Amino acid sequence: MSTALPTERTAIVTGAGSPRGIGRAIGARLGRDGWAVAVLDIDRDAALRTAAGIAEAHRVPTLGVGVDITDEDAVDAAVDAVESALPPVIGLANVAGVSSPIDFLDVTTAEWDRVFAANVRGTFLVTRRVVPAMIAARAGRIVSMSSISAQRGGGTYSKVPYSAAKAAVIGFTRALAREMAPHGITVNCVAPGPIDTDIMGGTLTAERKVAMSADIPLGRVGTVDDVAALVTFLMSEDAGYITAATYDVNGGLQIS
Repeated sequence: MSTALPTERTAIVTGAGSPRGIGRAIGARLGRDGWAVAVLDIDRDAALRTAAGIAEAHRVPTLGVGVDITDEDAVDAAVDAVESALPPVIGLANVAGVSSPIDFLDVTTAEWDRVFAANVRGTFLVTRRVVPAMIAARAGRIVSMSSISAQRGGGTYSKVPYSAAKAAVIGFTRALAREMAPHGITVNCVAPGPIDTDIMGGTLTAERKVAMSADIPLGRVGTVDDVAALVTFLMSEDAGYITAATYDVNGGLQIS
């Protein structure tokens, strides 16, 4: 089976509005590689700014859409808008998520549901909505964001709800990859370690970076571009024989 992707193609990146986030870095790299880019974020203004920046920098079609990915109707409407404005959706990067640094005995049911809604339900809803177009094209790339927390049981910033939700993303990826393979669609997962983004509780101070780096063999906290480089590779034609995989980007902190 050919691994060629359509020349005119769109990648949706969720959670790409944050100026310091992994999603924005992924969107920029995909735009550089010639993808049309749809930026989905709960912050509509941030989504519009990111989309405009990618369009200006890389001269590709873009669209920014404000959407709560935990809302099924909102997801359907957002992807409708993307499909109306841009080339066929061939790529999806599920990046949107929330953290949860709460001790287990203090976790309320509402907090548990909030974390699973953003990290698991949202990934499911967006993926389910875009897969039919990929099946029709007989080509697709789906990459979802897990975390080292799923592998180590927390220990970086977030605790039980986040670790459990990100473990669910790995299981989701493996099972979906099995079903999508006959359609020429690859489905993979990336598990970052400590990355300098706001999901770690805000901008990391120099002191906090030093403390977090002490146990990392490569001696530093990761950057958004460390993660984005891998995600954009997994969404490229060259990655056509890679599916159901979980890739670590953690400087050696977790050696599987």
